[in-house]
Amino acid sequence: MGGVPCVRGLRIPVATIVGMVAEGMSEAEILRAYPDLKREDIREALRYAAEAVKERELPLVAP
Repeated sequence: MGGVPCVRGLRIPVATIVGMVAEGMSEAEILRAYPDLKREDIREALRYAAEAVKERELPLVAP
């Protein structure tokens, strides 16, 4: 998938799952749309996304 983070090697991008959650889809709806997914996959996708956007501490560089 060109380096795009995917769920468990299923070739389902994390962004797709996160987007579905953001659109208000329930776990049951997502699992119906992607029958190979498990509930834990949805939670892991959300954890991954949360970690990816977590504020990082950057060192200050003196001018």
